[in-house]
Amino acid sequence: MSDTEKLDHGIPFEEGEYLVEQAFLVAPDHSAILLENAVIRVTEGPAGRRRINGWARIRNVLLVDMMDDHDRIDLILDLGGEFKYLMRDPELKSGKVFSPHVKSTIQFSPRRSWEQMGPDEYESFCSRLKPLSC
Repeated sequence: MSDTEKLDHGIPFEEGEYLVEQAFLVAPDHSAILLENAVIRVTEGPAGRRRINGWARIRNVLLVDMMDDHDRIDLILDLGGEFKYLMRDPELKSGKVFSPHVKSTIQFSPRRSWEQMGPDEYESFCSRLKPLSC
């Protein structure tokens, strides 16, 4: 069992899949990549601890560029209403498609507990984002 599976990530949702209204990968300089069609999945692991993972569509070339410039990338998830989260330095897995106009699936999972963001904190954070594009 991995360290990720052992953690209870403070997940307030029942088992199931949930659509994410808006998701971004964010570098320390606030450059951001919009994730499309993001979904999180909540499962129950040993001892009833909930686990989370998810997936989305992304232009891989943007992720490669971001990873070349930054050692750490965070994930912002807006599930609607008060459910806005910061996932610091998540584990990311993606295909090896580097064509600028091709999208592929990226998978993500937390390395540590995610942090809920208040509405003002979320809006302030998003107002500083600098979206990347091809």
